[in-house]
Amino acid sequence: MKFVLRPILDKMEEIYQQPRTVERFQHYLSMLQGKSKKDMLVPIAGYNPMGSDQVLMKLRELKNINAEDIAQVELESINAQLDSKSNDEVEVVLNLADDLGGAWSNFYATDFASKFSLNALVERNFCAPYFWTGEDYTEALIQARVRDYVFRTLYWKKNGKLKSLKDHFEQEQFVQQNAKAIDTSNFDQLKFGKIKAFYQENQESDSYNLIFNFFYGDEACESLAYPTFGMSKNAGFEYAKYCALPR
Repeated sequence: MKFVLRPILDKMEEIYQQPRTVERFQHYLSMLQGKSKKDMLVPIAGYNPMGSDQVLMKLRELKNINAEDIAQVELESINAQLDSKSNDEVEVVLNLADDLGGAWSNFYATDFASKFSLNALVERNFCAPYFWTGEDYTEALIQARVRDYVFRTLYWKKNGKLKSLKDHFEQEQFVQQNAKAIDTSNFDQLKFGKIKAFYQENQESDSYNLIFNFFYGDEACESLAYPTFGMSKNAGFEYAKYCALPR
């Protein structure tokens, strides 16, 4: 299997330069679905086609840092690491989601879907790393984000649709095991004993609410009026990092 970059930033810049009218929206849909409007031709669902000027500004920041060139080099490194004999190709398309502009994208719900609801993408041999308008872009961020989403795709290719909390957690542990570096800067603030106990008790659960809370914490659930279970911010992601560390 080989991961190949499909450049998209120039085309998205062209769209965002157009007036925010129904024509701009139709241009976006044509790219996404084609004339039939029955399939996904390019995985650009993370973009808000009616986004404000700030989206265009952040898109240009990605271009100015040469994000797609950085992504291409990272994909070449990953492909060499995989050394796969399969001829399958997975197209990688960078997505920019707007977490500052309001109604189109709730950060937590959109981030969860981008990491854990990959069936439609994987079936079409797509991989869509998400970036956010609220982020500061660096070469290291581009590299890490692309790598994370590639290994999520690989996990799906091997294991199929995620169901239980255990499935979701093992995916993220796999991602961290293949990261170039694990950020442990937040470990001192976390009570891993509590997180571990919650995970062990609920690992067979397929409750979306519970799984969401485990990964994103009470604050995220409260923002969406979901029930809470006492988890701290990003608890599940940090615990995946902790469990991925060499022992």
